[in-house]
Amino acid sequence: MARRLSTVEQAVRLLEYFDADHTEWTLSDLARQCGQPTSTVHQQLVTLSMCGLLTQVGRGRYQLGLRLLKLASALYGSRPWYSPAHTAMDKVARSTHLLAFIAVRQGEQVICVARSVQGRGGAEVVGETSFELPPHATASGKLLYALAGLDFAESAPRFTPYTLRQPWAQEAAEIRRTRAAVTCDEWAIGTSSLAVPFVDADGAVLGTLGLSLPTSRLREQDQLLRRLREEAEQIP
Repeated sequence: MARRLSTVEQAVRLLEYFDADHTEWTLSDLARQCGQPTSTVHQQLVTLSMCGLLTQVGRGRYQLGLRLLKLASALYGSRPWYSPAHTAMDKVARSTHLLAFIAVRQGEQVICVARSVQGRGGAEVVGETSFELPPHATASGKLLYALAGLDFAESAPRFTPYTLRQPWAQEAAEIRRTRAAVTCDEWAIGTSSLAVPFVDADGAVLGTLGLSLPTSRLREQDQLLRRLREEAEQIP
């Protein structure tokens, strides 16, 4: 029997539908997207708007509220590496014309905390707006798990025939040796990824600087990894 989501969980999931590609939602579209009755979603939207986390910009239309800027400011202020990492990410995106991003590990989760499409051209890639990344099928996830000495669960889903196609112990050892990770068609056919770590003054891993790219561009792997490393070395 499926667990019923708490009110807080429902609110968080509702907020997560707002992203760079969906800055505004209508009540009906949002209800359709999350599969809930319009009356239920309306009640949640009204509550979030009263708290300042959302703002109503028209009849039945909502955007993120300015109160989130205060929360974001406090979050970024507690992570001094965020600003230089964001700058590095934007530079990589502009120079490669690919989707660049920053990811961190939070327990067993791998979270994409920022992404940049500055100057990007070409086909879209899977997971462009995903907040949580599958650790066993993405370069950032594999890199963070390998450097932390973590294993993947036996139940980790196989998204394609290429997901975890080699023994993890062997792949993790290679990742630790090269300090980089590469995936090819593991999350979705046609989408690949690259990632390198960035560290603090003591060498502790803070996160990854990565690229998500059409698999056809893996022929540029060495050049792209070199570009990632150049920028990662400037963080924090």
